[in-house]
Amino acid sequence: MAMDEDFRKAALDYHRLPRPGKLAIEPTKRMATQRDLALAYSPGVAAACEAIVADPEAARDLTARGNLVAVITNGTAVLGLGNIGPLAGKPVMEGKAVLFKKFAGIDVFDIEVATTEIERFVDVVSALEPTFGGINLEDIKAPECFVIERALRQKMNIPVFHDDQHGTAIVCAAAIRNGLVLQGKKLEEIKLVTSGAGAAALACVDLLVEMGLPVANVTLTDIKGVVHADRGDEMAPNMARFAHKTDARTLPEVLGGADVFLGLSAPRVLKAEWLSLLAPKPIILALANPEPEIRPDVAMAARPDAIVATGRSDFPNQVNNVLCFPFVFRGALDVGATEINEPMKRAAAEAIAELARVEANEVVAQAYGGAAHVFGPRYIIPKPFDPRLILKIAPAVAKAAMDSGVARRPIADFVAYQRELELFVYRSGQLMRPVFEVARRTPQRVVYAEGEDDRVLRAVQSVVDEKIAQPVLIGRRAFITERVKELGLRLEVGGNVRVVDPNEDTELMNQLIKRYQLLVDRRGVPLEAAERRVVRRPTITAAMMLEAGEVDAALVGSRDDWSRHMTHVMPIIAKRPDVSRIYALSSLILQNGALFFCDTHVNIDPTAEQVAEMTLLAADAVRRFGLTPKAALLSHSSFGASRSPSARKMRQALKLIRQQAPDLEVDGEMHADTALSETLRHRLVSHSPLTGSANLLVMPTLDAANIAMTLLSAATEALLVGPLLLGISKPLQVLVPRVTARGIVNMTALAVAHANVNAQAQAPAP
Repeated sequence: MAMDEDFRKAALDYHRLPRPGKLAIEPTKRMATQRDLALAYSPGVAAACEAIVADPEAARDLTARGNLVAVITNGTAVLGLGNIGPLAGKPVMEGKAVLFKKFAGIDVFDIEVATTEIERFVDVVSALEPTFGGINLEDIKAPECFVIERALRQKMNIPVFHDDQHGTAIVCAAAIRNGLVLQGKKLEEIKLVTSGAGAAALACVDLLVEMGLPVANVTLTDIKGVVHADRGDEMAPNMARFAHKTDARTLPEVLGGADVFLGLSAPRVLKAEWLSLLAPKPIILALANPEPEIRPDVAMAARPDAIVATGRSDFPNQVNNVLCFPFVFRGALDVGATEINEPMKRAAAEAIAELARVEANEVVAQAYGGAAHVFGPRYIIPKPFDPRLILKIAPAVAKAAMDSGVARRPIADFVAYQRELELFVYRSGQLMRPVFEVARRTPQRVVYAEGEDDRVLRAVQSVVDEKIAQPVLIGRRAFITERVKELGLRLEVGGNVRVVDPNEDTELMNQLIKRYQLLVDRRGVPLEAAERRVVRRPTITAAMMLEAGEVDAALVGSRDDWSRHMTHVMPIIAKRPDVSRIYALSSLILQNGALFFCDTHVNIDPTAEQVAEMTLLAADAVRRFGLTPKAALLSHSSFGASRSPSARKMRQALKLIRQQAPDLEVDGEMHADTALSETLRHRLVSHSPLTGSANLLVMPTLDAANIAMTLLSAATEALLVGPLLLGISKPLQVLVPRVTARGIVNMTALAVAHANVNAQAQAPAP
């Protein structure tokens, strides 16, 4: 496989450093005390063993088996490297394992079997059934792979899936399905010619036949030429059924009128001069790796009306197995499927095809240099980094398994299942779920100041899809309308999205200008300057729409300095009358849960009274996430060890908090490690009302809060939610510049939830 020396060195360093290989085993349970050891091993493990003896299905709940897949090879057909043996194939198997974990949260053991004997290989793998929930066969040469898979499927009661065959087939089928949509053709009517008749090619045509392609419309070719009825070869049944009577013997002889060329063979076997033989508007899948049967640029030069796909990532329309295998197994494991059958494969192919027909995700755009991928000839299948693949494919596969009768644990509530899968896509899902539920009950009108920003537009598409708000965008109406088209979004300007154009909507702007002038004319702002601000500064426009009751909530900022937007907002949207200040609460979502930090953005050096006030406001906010607040007042000092002003401030704040909220779990002042460790607290004080690990960390200064939050975020790649303004009278939030589209969706839900709380508070008593 061609690669330059710099890339080769980088690849070797990647595999070697900082630890050899790409996999490690990490414990999922705490192992810190004697009791932990007793529960994990002897004598506690006996309880789990006895439960499995009584009910073998209990292994799914008591062991890792239900989420564990084996990636198994004998190294006889590795990538483009051929028969390099099982040991040399191990890096590929580790890579496959990483993809399972990264994209679908599935744990994997890679197993390299040192035998080329079919019976021995089958015996070894089938004996592993008690360990795994599924088997992914990889890089095994044809025709042995057919025999091995068939034998294992007969002997084992868990899914067995040869990805080189079926993964390729599923993604090819999705690409062809969408290519035909664009070319205006029907699967039942097309003619398909292959170059290659090995495991992958046969699996592709088999699946397409299952989806409606007539057997009579398929012609296979291989290294010997056309696969025909009189060739005299001993053919496997799935090859023989495509061996038609014909006088044609070479590939160009059978290309005439072909709608689809499917290449899974060797480099450069399809010549540019032959392409004129194909039918109008053909589909060319040249999938040999690393060099395709014909280069896409050559194919497009000869046939500009063609749609071309390859197996390479440096050309459009990459047919990549990673689009399906993690998610097929996710759906199969989640329903306890005994096999991965044809209906499940068809469901996966249709789900992949459907996803390509909707707008590309922000994560995909970032991974590919900001490019907006829109369904069309250069984008017929999704990109591997699309986080929504799991949301589409796994439920489709699970439902197909249930409908076809191979699911041992059918899913009763697919809405709940979808919510669980969202946790693989959005790390904020677990924290934000209660907020989204509140927002969905009564969607409110939310205005977005930066309505022309791509992140905002993508976020608003999700907001509309998830039905959590009624969006209003500030910006140039014509620009937004055109940008929506360019991004392939389904937003309807004037329909499910309202646009306020400051240059066109003069009646509304005049009303807002008059109201703003009354607010700032005694703050040194001339009338002409006030008019310019409302028209030219979208943050002020959005805040004034909220102040005037045109909308119920507002999101501003996202492009530049956070504090500058706060300065624009403060004269318009005041603090609540029952609080002394506005504060900012931020959350980081870590592997083991969420941590909240206060005050991260507003108050530089709050007083003891303000620390107490922001702690109580933050505790209320934490409750809205469905969590019980556990607050720790942090300091360089622990429990009276210092008499510095900072330490005394936090001790005084604790007294005030306990007077005002005696039921709140709170303690301090203390070090940060003491806040997170109940064991350490017990060493320092005989009793603390704070139990477990604190989830609300209240800092003595803004510097401390912001430094702690940003340092932990960078060190752990934690996900930021916020900052969330506390004590503000109306639901307005200021976005930070690094906010993502999903972050904007989260802030929308928080703003709507705040608006709903305000509406309930203002509602007349029954």
